[in-house]
Amino acid sequence: MLPRFPAVTRCLSLAALLVAGPAVALELPLPPPGEDVVGQVQTIKAKYEDTFADIGTANDLGYLEMIAANPGVDPWLPGAGTEIILPTRFILPPGPREGIVINLAEYRMYYFPKGQNVVHTYPLGIGREGWGSPIALTKIIAKTPNPTWTPPASIRAEHAADGDILPTVVPAGPDNPLGPFKFTLGVPGYLIHGSNKKFGIGMRTSHGCFRMFNNNVLELSKMVPVGTPVRIINEPYKFGISAGKVYLEAHTPLDDKGNPSVVDKHTAVINALLKREDLANNLRMNWDMVRDVVAAEDGMPVEIAVPVNNQGGAPMVSSIPPELQ
Repeated sequence: MLPRFPAVTRCLSLAALLVAGPAVALELPLPPPGEDVVGQVQTIKAKYEDTFADIGTANDLGYLEMIAANPGVDPWLPGAGTEIILPTRFILPPGPREGIVINLAEYRMYYFPKGQNVVHTYPLGIGREGWGSPIALTKIIAKTPNPTWTPPASIRAEHAADGDILPTVVPAGPDNPLGPFKFTLGVPGYLIHGSNKKFGIGMRTSHGCFRMFNNNVLELSKMVPVGTPVRIINEPYKFGISAGKVYLEAHTPLDDKGNPSVVDKHTAVINALLKREDLANNLRMNWDMVRDVVAAEDGMPVEIAVPVNNQGGAPMVSSIPPELQ
């Protein structure tokens, strides 16, 4: 069995992974075949004027993932010299590594350019309460620079109820909510686009579309052709292998409407593990660590198991504790 560690020790083991220094753009080399983890956790020291929104914008990170990775730190006034964790290590989403993959539960997009051994990853704003983003398999059907915005009647009515009368058409420019570029998806009514507001990326703030930082959507516009497949998933628990060890990354589960879910989290994480047939029947699992990771929901990969064949033992199914079944 793997050794059992309390939650505080898990935090200390994460600290050992931290890499000091400035962040770089989140274009990451793909791992070797059979592995799933990319990037490295980083840490910076906050300046007096910093906020999580500022730090996130500068490092391609969303607001909620910054909060999750830095519990107990004031997001609006971290304080000069405070160490801030940048959660820039990721388990790649399950399924084919092609085109665009959007994982609603982590408010994040992954783009796998064809014929290149890299992945680009960006934070996203997704649908807020009552305007959930869809789970779908679709594709990019159009690309539009400097788009105009024609607010649907439902959105105009919503704004009118708050005393904000929207025009029938909003021209391209700094006040346009679609920002400088939009991708039209094959799912009617849904877009990937920029924004005229920095705050809200990495949160549930949109009317169902996917918002990006403007510099990110412009970068993506140069790489992604029409016809690129787009797979939208909702996976709060991701398992992956790196250097012969098994990792779990946990996010707050969202329901079908994009709201925090009341699902049995332990059942959900077991179901996510069982989907990985290459792992589920051949692990020595540290279930205490699994509980800690599920409880923390900090979005960072944590080692939770070692495949049995790496220890020279006979294949076995690591028994699931009754309270997790």
